[in-house]
Amino acid sequence: MERRKERKKQGDSTQRGNEHCADCSADAVYNRGMRPIFEWKLRSRSLRLGERTLIMGVINVTPDSFSDGGEFLDCGLAVEHALELLEEGADILDVGGESTRPGKKDPVSAEEEKRRALPVIEGILRQAPKAIVSIDTYKAETAGAALAAGTEIVNDVSGFSWDEGMLVLLAAQHCGCVLMHTRGHPEEWPNQPPLPQDEVVPKVLRELQRLSDRAVGGGIARERIVLDPGFGFGKRLDENFPVLACFGELHRLGFPLLSGTSRKSFIGKAATGSRTLSAPLAGTLATVTAAILQGAHIVRVHDVRPALEAAKVADTILHAQKNCPSSA
Repeated sequence: MERRKERKKQGDSTQRGNEHCADCSADAVYNRGMRPIFEWKLRSRSLRLGERTLIMGVINVTPDSFSDGGEFLDCGLAVEHALELLEEGADILDVGGESTRPGKKDPVSAEEEKRRALPVIEGILRQAPKAIVSIDTYKAETAGAALAAGTEIVNDVSGFSWDEGMLVLLAAQHCGCVLMHTRGHPEEWPNQPPLPQDEVVPKVLRELQRLSDRAVGGGIARERIVLDPGFGFGKRLDENFPVLACFGELHRLGFPLLSGTSRKSFIGKAATGSRTLSAPLAGTLATVTAAILQGAHIVRVHDVRPALEAAKVADTILHAQKNCPSSA
């Protein structure tokens, strides 16, 4: 009884009145053997999150992304690739026109970012009008143009903090939002001091709480927000594993969760012993599975078909947890 009271007290201080999940603490989620269920409100529709893992497919319309830079810079190739990802089972397509790889120093202008991304978004929706498209940007100008073109979601790696206009835009537009944690800026990451392993997860939790409070206080409705701990974003290689190992702790914040580990170099380092530009697929699928088993609602991936297959198996395991004997 005392444990239940303490858990409720912690939940009351972090969930801020979430109506879909009365107790989103890690213990409560695992005791149910299921993720908390949410209705994620987008610009023109909603997505039910938690019954199965949703797959967000990546389309990088950039010359310099860490894993596929230049491969889909041509608009026609990017649209063709997006349609292939839909055929493979992607639920959401995330289109980005600027790389945020570690060490990047020269930001892309909003004009150039729009020139790259908008024709791809328009091309996708012309051929697949019911597709759910997300824009991967931290610039309000780009986000506004993408929403006008039919985008449903804005995925901001800065947690709405690198452009002062982003919070105002999202509060007014009533679209879906992905709020991601990052530490510093890309040009700072290579020389950023390391964090003690036991401080990584508390720091991510504190800062996601602060950023989500700021977003809600700024007028973005809770039911429009998904949180992403930002694997690889301002986190040195080994600092990503505590976040993945403790991913379920993020449920304390009371929001749906997205995991974006696909092809990140920390996976390659663990799998092969060397820091490669793109992680092996098997390593990515291991992290996708780990995140789902700790309650990720959405996984953002480059390789949709194998990720979907892994997600179906992981979802089956997750659903079966309700049959496990109680550990209490």
